[in-house]
Amino acid sequence: MKHSVSQKLRVAVLGATGATGRHVVAAGLRSGHDVVALTRRPRSFEPSRGLTEFAWPDVTDPGPLADAFMGVDAVISTIGGPARGPATVCTDAIDAAVPAMVKAGVSRLIVVSAHGVLESHDRSLFSILAWAGVGEKLKDKETMEPLITSSGLEWTIVRPPTLKNAPPAGNYKVGEDLPIRLWHAIGRADLAAFLIHEAEVARFVRQYPRIHR
Repeated sequence: MKHSVSQKLRVAVLGATGATGRHVVAAGLRSGHDVVALTRRPRSFEPSRGLTEFAWPDVTDPGPLADAFMGVDAVISTIGGPARGPATVCTDAIDAAVPAMVKAGVSRLIVVSAHGVLESHDRSLFSILAWAGVGEKLKDKETMEPLITSSGLEWTIVRPPTLKNAPPAGNYKVGEDLPIRLWHAIGRADLAAFLIHEAEVARFVRQYPRIHR
């Protein structure tokens, strides 16, 4: 989905080398924005006009974020954590990023969480199976979200269902009360397009939009 952009932004992407993060970096550059990619290792991307990399090997360390967030208009986090086992990476990253954003004067934060977290943890078959399959990742996001909502920042917490590696379709649905069924999913490219668009228009400030095809 292509959007018209009236203002060039500088967007920092946490989890930039992840499966979704790479799509966000690419979508931001395609939209004409400057993108700051936070990566575990330097030179994780091919050099590209508008792209700046900052190494952030330890997500509990806010030190590298001081320089990375200078002049940034919005921070997008796509950090997801390991596929199996206990994890605190989402919580740790946001715990480090929020004070660094405040110090740098960056107020806009957009974070990918998951449907089934906190009040969206309902009795639906989707939630039951999600918690059975990736419950440790969802626990991490449940401790992450309160750090965001109590931060005073202009946050948006996106709660997608299953993520897929699929070509962009551009006809996704978005809404706070959007029903999520077991068969619903969203391609990472479409999710990335929405995240960049939300950085541009700030439609869902302090809201929990859901998204699916």
